[in-house]
Amino acid sequence: MSVPSDSPRILVVGINYAPENIGTGKYTSEMCEWLTARGHSVRVVTAPPYYPAWKVWDGYRPMWYRRERISEVDVIRCPLWVPTKPSGITRILHLASFGLSSSLALLWSIGWRPTHVVSIAPTLANAPMAALVARLSGARGWLHIQDFELDAALDMGIVEAGPMKRLAMGLERLLLRSFDRVSTISPKMVERLGKKGVAPARRVLFPNWADIDAIQPLSRPSTYRQELGIPDDAVVALYSGNMGLKQGLELLGEAALRLCDEQRLYFVFGGQGPGRDALEVQCAGLPNVRFLGLQPTERLKDWLGLADIHLLPQRADVADLVMPSKLTGMLASGRPTLATALPGTGVALALERSGRVVAPGDVEAFTSALRELAANPSVRKALGDAARSQALNTLARESILNRFEQALLAP
Repeated sequence: MSVPSDSPRILVVGINYAPENIGTGKYTSEMCEWLTARGHSVRVVTAPPYYPAWKVWDGYRPMWYRRERISEVDVIRCPLWVPTKPSGITRILHLASFGLSSSLALLWSIGWRPTHVVSIAPTLANAPMAALVARLSGARGWLHIQDFELDAALDMGIVEAGPMKRLAMGLERLLLRSFDRVSTISPKMVERLGKKGVAPARRVLFPNWADIDAIQPLSRPSTYRQELGIPDDAVVALYSGNMGLKQGLELLGEAALRLCDEQRLYFVFGGQGPGRDALEVQCAGLPNVRFLGLQPTERLKDWLGLADIHLLPQRADVADLVMPSKLTGMLASGRPTLATALPGTGVALALERSGRVVAPGDVEAFTSALRELAANPSVRKALGDAARSQALNTLARESILNRFEQALLAP
């Protein structure tokens, strides 16, 4: 596609990108492809695909700088170190390796004369160079925060804070002030930006979206039921997505153990990540549990429609530090969600009319709520209808990206 020479040139840097199809990579890719279709010139500096398996995908090894074109988007891949089992210092080194390698590609892109530089967090490791390149290019700098990785690392104990916590938080505040705009994905997370010193005029709500046309409520049993040997009249509780440290997956295993006597209730756990092995061990031998890997995008309607109840466990210490990206598709599928979250947090507010929310880590309450939902199809139907209505009213991709474009290009 020919792009006019005077069109905006938008340089985007983020560690995750297509062909990764979950989490941050999905949204960054869809945003860049949408902007390109609108006639803007877009260049992306990113890493080889590795998430959520924490292993560089076939076809991208050996790693070095490489360039490719995906849906008319110019993509520069930068090498990085990927630990087999990410935790603590290895996660920091992983992010730092991309921050270092992406710096070279960002500096080289100054010659491309970007008009806008958008840095996606995670990871903040690429943000300092993005801010510098914006300054050197005379471009407008935009930082988009998908999760507050520093807060999460400190609160979850992934990183020991010690006396460095105040220094780290101070540096983060300086970094946030170096961008013209700072956006994030939920109202509660926008509030947190204010606590970090970002002025109201520079704060932007830029939520994740759902493909409400591709993901719709099923009017028939999902094809996955036959593939997994699950009767059409059984109730399926589905967890889908990354199986990492922030999810509190042990709650799912405990619920499956406690409800193994419910012969009509099946658990399906689909995804990859460092927490999957422990969950499989916890559920070993349970006849009502099925495990699958990540499913292809073209089957997403059937995959999410497999659920009678979506499961969304979260640890209490990540409340309002992240807003699970998977929630948009769950709402669009027209099924209720059972989540763990504290009252007043982003997840709790999002599911006020379309799900059930219990306290994080409360196995008894989670199991009880799941048993109640499984036994009440009329309640599930009402909550699912509310979920679909919520998605139609608030999660349409075109509407969200139109507002983002207007804010991005505003003088």
